[in-house]
Amino acid sequence: MSDTLVINEIYLSLQGESTFAGLPCIFIRLTACNLRCSYCDTAYAFTQGEKKSLADIRAEVLRLAGPFRQIEFAAARGKPVLTLDSIEKLPVVELTGGEPLLQKNSLPLMAALCDDGFTVLLETSGAHDIATVDPRVRRIMDLKCPSSGEVARNRWENLAHLRNTDEIKFVIGTREDYDWAKHQIVEHRLASICPLLFSWVHPLSSDQQDKSLKAIPDGQTPISRLELAEKIIADALPVRFQVQLHKVIWPPAQRGV
Repeated sequence: MSDTLVINEIYLSLQGESTFAGLPCIFIRLTACNLRCSYCDTAYAFTQGEKKSLADIRAEVLRLAGPFRQIEFAAARGKPVLTLDSIEKLPVVELTGGEPLLQKNSLPLMAALCDDGFTVLLETSGAHDIATVDPRVRRIMDLKCPSSGEVARNRWENLAHLRNTDEIKFVIGTREDYDWAKHQIVEHRLASICPLLFSWVHPLSSDQQDKSLKAIPDGQTPISRLELAEKIIADALPVRFQVQLHKVIWPPAQRGV
């Protein structure tokens, strides 16, 4: 097997979602996805990308992490520098997409990055087997809600492989999504497995509305950020509400952030 991956982009920014939101993060965005969720904001990653060796990818990650490693080195020598060692070694590294698990060489890459001492996150759709992912990786797995148009693609067998270091994300765009997600939490006792994320769907800009995306099924009612937040509070759900932080800081359609 060739030791390459098709990569859309690699960049340093702030983590915009999950329990790691706000921390410096190196993103490795892989090309290709076999789902077409109605709200997808990275349709450009469906096809755009170039082949890179695992060695070159790791080298780029280490380059971007260099300034943080210098701080760690200075702290180790007893110099008075600021450090976030009590949280995690920074930056964290996330594989996202597209769908990283479509490319099998994402598995040895994640293992190698863990060997390099990084906290590694995997953003995955939940439609692929997560059992083969290195146990050191923190898997952030979607359960696709009805408005995605891809609810039938959920791989329910994955729930048995989740650990308390993983996270389940529900992307909520409609009231029907909310009711569905609430039912799944109870039905599968999800709160006893790992942290749960309710992520509000940020409306797509006109240039993000790729023609290949699924349509929202008929009869669904959009939900606002305010309504979603108030429903979570009123129903005492054991979830973390989140908006995509990077879209609050930078223009919502901007890449590389």
